[in-house]
Amino acid sequence: MKHCSRIFSIILIFLILTSTGYSNGRAFTDPVSGEALINEYYSDVQDLSLVYIFKNSDEYFTRFGKLYNDWLARLKAISFSQLSKEDQVDYILLRRNILSDQYNLEQSKQQFLKIGYVIPFGTDIIRLQQQRRRGNTLNPMEAAKTLSEVAGKIKQARSAVEKNPLEDEDLRKVAVGAVDELQKGLQNFYSFYNGYDPEFTWWMKKTYPETDAALSEYSKWLGKQPVANPEKAMDNSGIIGHPIGKAELERQLRFEMIPYSPEQLIQIAGQQYDWCLNEMKKASREMGFGDDWGKALDKVKENHLPPGQQPQLINELEEHALHLIDSMGLVTIPQVAREAWRMVMLSPEQMRFASYFLGGPQIMVAYANDEQDYDSKMMIMRSGNYSFARAEVFHELIPGHNLQFFMNKRYRSYRRQFNTPFSAEGWAFYWEMILWDKGYNRTPEEKIGALFWRMTRCARIVFSLNYHLKNWTPQQCIDYLVEKVGLERFSAESEVRRSFTGGYGPLYQLAYMMGALQMYQLHHEVVGKGKMTDRQFNDTFLQNNTIPIEMFRALVTDQKLSPDFSTQWKFAGDVLKQ
Repeated sequence: MKHCSRIFSIILIFLILTSTGYSNGRAFTDPVSGEALINEYYSDVQDLSLVYIFKNSDEYFTRFGKLYNDWLARLKAISFSQLSKEDQVDYILLRRNILSDQYNLEQSKQQFLKIGYVIPFGTDIIRLQQQRRRGNTLNPMEAAKTLSEVAGKIKQARSAVEKNPLEDEDLRKVAVGAVDELQKGLQNFYSFYNGYDPEFTWWMKKTYPETDAALSEYSKWLGKQPVANPEKAMDNSGIIGHPIGKAELERQLRFEMIPYSPEQLIQIAGQQYDWCLNEMKKASREMGFGDDWGKALDKVKENHLPPGQQPQLINELEEHALHLIDSMGLVTIPQVAREAWRMVMLSPEQMRFASYFLGGPQIMVAYANDEQDYDSKMMIMRSGNYSFARAEVFHELIPGHNLQFFMNKRYRSYRRQFNTPFSAEGWAFYWEMILWDKGYNRTPEEKIGALFWRMTRCARIVFSLNYHLKNWTPQQCIDYLVEKVGLERFSAESEVRRSFTGGYGPLYQLAYMMGALQMYQLHHEVVGKGKMTDRQFNDTFLQNNTIPIEMFRALVTDQKLSPDFSTQWKFAGDVLKQ
């Protein structure tokens, strides 16, 4: 009776709560919160992903298509004008991400339709997993029969692929991923019942291992099969990337709220490069090399430390940067942030993709390693010279990436779903521009170090966009970096390899300069006109997480927004016309 009474009490409480409008932890009458919507949407995505584990299946496309439609309808029903400015920003960004998720789902569906003949056994395995999903009691003999049929269908699939090769490398990767996904799903199905259902264990003792092995072998075989349109090296560089073309570049630029065409961005980069070149020549003349800034740059590269001493230099440069930032009152640096930054050394393999620094929670230092040949060692040591390091350490640590990562964990962390390189890299490079203005670089050698990096940001835009527009080959990109910026050839090759095969998105390399220009222009609008101090502006940015900078602008300038907001801020001016 006590047990029944307790159940009745729980039911009564539930009825009271639902009758007063309480559900899912919040009252229906509560005002809409952007944070709550974002957390709920991404929780829905995460939870459903744990149920619908076959991302290459009709059930996945159907369920997630419904999820996106339901959420878009839910957002449309919200009274946008009644939201606070901050919630309006969250609304716009959430809607943008859902539309992007919807687009990516459709792209994946189109790819799935092209590989269906490669996985004719897919529905068989999915049905078994669907039964396991709710713990249904199986007919073990029928399940074993299904697995035996899967092995037979794999043989048929091999024959089909040999007769009709997959279209390209991308589809082959999708197909291999689909097979691996099905194998993991089958393993999950097997481990759920095996040992708990004696009849299942008896029927599966030989059949399951055979089917599992057949799937493994099929996946390996599939990964080695020729495709109808194989990727070919564009030159002798050995770098095989994937240029995406103008239409996809423009789509991604719209998503990132960048209102310029690829051609206009190349023009902007050219303008910035011309400014750098003029300043380089000034510094070169101060060093006694006239306008031959290449010789001045070579002289700067000679000022490097012997092996073993680079980490101490990094520490000293960061301490100097901290002291300078404090003395100018530019941004708040929490005490824990000062203690928590760390450094590690990049391995020889990692330096094939990054021969300078990488940053974030820690700074990753590139320096010559005993496993490298003489020429590689010398190029890396020249690239790690004092002036280059001085101009970059604070970019990677404090007040750059390290401080940003630190603050992102602590302020509006729900917005990390909107993380963008234009905000992350833009913030770090913006500091290079601000400190240049404030006289951080005192000597011509230090100026050349700073200008080298600034020219590199310009060059990244030019070579990466020309590559993705299918105008340049990887070797042309390497040569451009060597000739126009003065990178060591090892470093130029690392830069291009990192850009096209290192897992970076097509827009990543232009995000440094364009994000920094956005921040720099906004700083002029707000701080330059006395509306905020440097510290207030920089602290406010960090406390809003890595949202697109145009959305940060909407917050600090109290811009009027609409639910279907689209980018319109010409942060580099309206002078560039196509």
